[in-house]
Amino acid sequence: MSLHLVLHALAVKKHADVLALAEFTSLTQAEVTHLLAGAAASGRVVAAQGKYVLTPLARLALDGQYTREYADLRANAAFVQAYTSFEQINIQLKSLITDWQTIEVGGARVANDHSDASYDMRIIDRLGNLHERARKILAQLVNGLPRFDYYRRNLTAALEKAEDGRPEWVSDARLPSYHTLWFELHEDLLRILGRRRVE
Repeated sequence: MSLHLVLHALAVKKHADVLALAEFTSLTQAEVTHLLAGAAASGRVVAAQGKYVLTPLARLALDGQYTREYADLRANAAFVQAYTSFEQINIQLKSLITDWQTIEVGGARVANDHSDASYDMRIIDRLGNLHERARKILAQLVNGLPRFDYYRRNLTAALEKAEDGRPEWVSDARLPSYHTLWFELHEDLLRILGRRRVE
């Protein structure tokens, strides 16, 4: 199960280093390094610039494991309901991120250069309200799968950093920002429940 979880983490994150994988899986860095070495030797992962990615065949094999590994969770009505509620809030988050990344000027939407601090703070306030509504859903997800506490803790931490005047923690893809973590949580849920992302 540990190897499955490391490979699953790579499927969710697309590419990641040992530290990020250790945090995601709650394994030690030594354990992750050992598992990755075996996976690399068997052709399941490749290393590039200090990060690891799944090979195409490993991704296919992993996709085939989800039904077996998560059969009980897929039959857990409370967990599936929490996922359904998550999808409803996900729609609102996508709208919020659009408003974060763009701003209306002269009746047209243009890229937000984040020079208007008051505008950005209004969006961050909205994100805080959305997070409050998501708390119960996150708790239900953690109840069904305890490792999801990784998302609950880090989403809260990212929001607090944004509220403390570090706006990059809203959506910067180079950081474990709120949007980055939310996107990964969504991908995690879709994979373990066998659902497809609706663009």
